[in-house]
Amino acid sequence: MQVGLTGFTSLSLAGLMRLKAENALKPNHEKKAIIMVWLPGGLSHVDSYDPKPDIGSEYRGPFKTIATKVPGTRISELMPMQAKIADKFNIVRSMNQSAGGHPAGSMQMFSGDTDTRDKPKPRLPDWMSVANYLRSKESDQSNPLPHYVGVNPTPANYSGPAYLGNAYSPFAVTADPNRPNFEVPNIGLTDQAETKRLSDKLALRKSLDKMERAFDKENELGALDEFETQAMTLLTNPTTRDAFDLSKEDAKIRDRYGRNRWGQQLLLARRLVESGVDIVTSTLSGPLCGRVNNWDDHAVNQHQFEALRFRMPNYDQAVSALIEDIYARGLDERVLVVVTGEFGRTPKISFNRSTGAGNASAPAGTLQPGRDHWPRAFSNIWAGGGMTTGGVIGASDKRGEDVTERPCGPGDFLATVYQHLGIDHQKITIDDFNGRPTPIVSNGKPIPELVGG
Repeated sequence: MQVGLTGFTSLSLAGLMRLKAENALKPNHEKKAIIMVWLPGGLSHVDSYDPKPDIGSEYRGPFKTIATKVPGTRISELMPMQAKIADKFNIVRSMNQSAGGHPAGSMQMFSGDTDTRDKPKPRLPDWMSVANYLRSKESDQSNPLPHYVGVNPTPANYSGPAYLGNAYSPFAVTADPNRPNFEVPNIGLTDQAETKRLSDKLALRKSLDKMERAFDKENELGALDEFETQAMTLLTNPTTRDAFDLSKEDAKIRDRYGRNRWGQQLLLARRLVESGVDIVTSTLSGPLCGRVNNWDDHAVNQHQFEALRFRMPNYDQAVSALIEDIYARGLDERVLVVVTGEFGRTPKISFNRSTGAGNASAPAGTLQPGRDHWPRAFSNIWAGGGMTTGGVIGASDKRGEDVTERPCGPGDFLATVYQHLGIDHQKITIDDFNGRPTPIVSNGKPIPELVGG
């Protein structure tokens, strides 16, 4: 089984022993799904969705603003494709949190952890793992695909299932979907002899477990069986391969998303939710970001504005294609799309010397501009989910430094996500390592404009 299950995160019996289902999802006749596009390091809000064209040169970047399809709403000229479909998404300009470091800031957004200190790993399970855990307790297991897939998953040291156990981590797709030979290993085996061998091996293990089960008072082994069965189904069901097979997409659609890693990641994300996957995360990182492979545009890392010029065409194309496609394919009621990072960038431009040459960075020692971490005000966008779109929620001050209208924090972010998924965030608790019932949202409520009817 180990050979066949390497595509899954390891199935941890210790992790499964932490919990026994005590809660369930609210009845939901239509199973909702979500795609989260993660921008690690933080997109500069003042150079994208919350531009400040009238401030002084020590704050203002070189980019102009452009009109969008929504009268009165302007965004950066770096996103002309998104400007054309702005009626299909909402912009939140008043997101904020209290942690200035990447680990703590990410954990606030993923799990609502209010600790502002950076930690080596999360102490609370992220919302994706929580949703995966709760969805796994539903009786309908007819879909052979996993509930939660990470297409270039969120960073493992910033997110994860914590006390839920590794069984609720994502099925990870780490290869580049844009490669001609892209293939997800260990799914949809076509060799019948190999399929039978694995099935027989699983049956033998279950037979040998019978005596242990006499002492299994809490049914932990039964829980392990549930996940081994899901993994086995993913491995042996031939229909699972189709969901991950981008070659089945029309060439024009693949072109629309962009023939690069980001574009094909988001196309795969759409394909997966359309096939029945509940939660898909996709991290836009790597060489398409610039020299340091992320959005952390300190001056020592890369030239802030050259980095944006370098990466934003691919970002704009991929994100606009995903949103447009969700609506074109009639998925907009069921599927919520949210695009965000852990924070924004300092409105005031800083200067420092480059630590190395590369895409969007001058040779080492060259003085260049950058923007640093800024959790006090930043932006994200939301589409689909049955919501009314074309709106702008909240506002920051004239420099983009602080929220002035409708502050939205991590708790509100999480409550909105859970509301879409049909999860009662006000009532559900999960026992932590010490057996203490822990709320999945400690402080927050859904943002009304982002909740579908």
